[in-house]
Amino acid sequence: MDLAEAHQLHAFFFPFMAQGHLIPFVDMARLFSSHGVKVTIITTPLNARLISNTIDRGKQLGLDISILLIPFPSEEAGLPQGYENAGSFPNFPAVASKFFDALSLFQQPFEDLLKEYCPDCIVADMFFPWVTDVSAKLGIPSFIFRGTSFFSLCVSDSFRRYTPHENIKSETDTFVVSGLPDQIELTRSQHSESLKKPTHFSKMMERIRESEGRSFGILVNSFYELEPTYADHYRKVVARKAWHIGPVSLNNMDIADKAERGNKASIDEHVCLSWLDSKKPNSVLYVSFGSMARFTDTQLLEIAMGIEASRQPFIWVLRLNDEEAEQRRIIEEFEKKMEGRGLIIRDWAPRILFLDHPAVGGFVTDCGWNSTLESIGAGVPMITWPLFAEQFHNEKLVTQVLKVGLSVGAMEFQRVRGEKEVVKRDNIKKTMEQLMGSGEEAELMRSRVRELKKMAERALEEGGSSFADVTALIEELRQLPRPAI
Repeated sequence: MDLAEAHQLHAFFFPFMAQGHLIPFVDMARLFSSHGVKVTIITTPLNARLISNTIDRGKQLGLDISILLIPFPSEEAGLPQGYENAGSFPNFPAVASKFFDALSLFQQPFEDLLKEYCPDCIVADMFFPWVTDVSAKLGIPSFIFRGTSFFSLCVSDSFRRYTPHENIKSETDTFVVSGLPDQIELTRSQHSESLKKPTHFSKMMERIRESEGRSFGILVNSFYELEPTYADHYRKVVARKAWHIGPVSLNNMDIADKAERGNKASIDEHVCLSWLDSKKPNSVLYVSFGSMARFTDTQLLEIAMGIEASRQPFIWVLRLNDEEAEQRRIIEEFEKKMEGRGLIIRDWAPRILFLDHPAVGGFVTDCGWNSTLESIGAGVPMITWPLFAEQFHNEKLVTQVLKVGLSVGAMEFQRVRGEKEVVKRDNIKKTMEQLMGSGEEAELMRSRVRELKKMAERALEEGGSSFADVTALIEELRQLPRPAI
């Protein structure tokens, strides 16, 4: 046995401090550890609490995985103590610039940890672009994790190359996104202001793109069979070295892993599962917009009335702030009215545990990539209701390319849904009935998404496309000289 084979690879994993980033990072860490890599997750004390149970279960299964703490620079960044996760702020957009500025303050303590532990590679979230500089300085290969689809990455590249959004007369006029394998049409209203003028966020994204080009490569939570033309386009046209390693959520086979993946639910999951057991297969609609979504009172009421009018059994997961008295009143009245027909879960729910249940037949989603991929992994078709970030891009993948979902008709990029455009109850009701009904289009969507589920499972099995990419990546790392810090 040569030295390359004898040495156990050690990888540092550095996730962004938000649930939608922490969760796939932990899944990914467990995936690499299951392939024999020693993994150390670098995070702050309060974020460590969110993932410690999952890590402990991994250790009990024999995985070489651990957490290393790094302090969150609250005082230096001008943020209140006790807020170390983007989702913990009642109004994150108001403090977003300070929060992102705080990320640069991790650079020196992170570099100190690298010098102390000398890992063989680093997997960093895209929001830590400076990691590429530090890793180059110390001679450690670094990978950037992009928590979205190949499709979305290709769309974003097209915007930079061809600027198809410029010279469009109206915010609502459609334009074709140039240079893609499919004819994809979007509007400027479906994108943030940073598309139209320089902002703090657009400057940060430019630095992220620049750092990607200097990194060892990109890790993408996807599988080849899901979006083959876009995986090829990204590697050949965008010319980025990339590995598809997902869906990483499918590594959670144990009920405890599914139930405790992320935050602690405000409701006993066994109560929910018993309730789901009482429902017919494919009859329940799961409604969730992620941990960062916010709604106006008007929009929240329209959602409630749309759900009621659809007559579908449902689980609705939503987050309300203590100050939102009117929204609490709306939901409490709705909850009483819907008793027996639906469940409302406040703050957090074990999404994949419920999506995997045979009774769940549809998912109303914001098209965040985690949600989208978990729905596909569970074989559940979607109602797409994008809010912000790259969610409008993912919607096009779901509804137009894969044809496993229906759009509710949201057309405007909004941090608070309903502040500009309100999606009316009639639209909501109609789309829910269409997705959950027995029409030909709904049946075809169900058939397609179930086939994609089988492909996703095969991708992670030995000999599958994602298994092969992870194996090839690890083997490539073994052939590299060890960092000499």
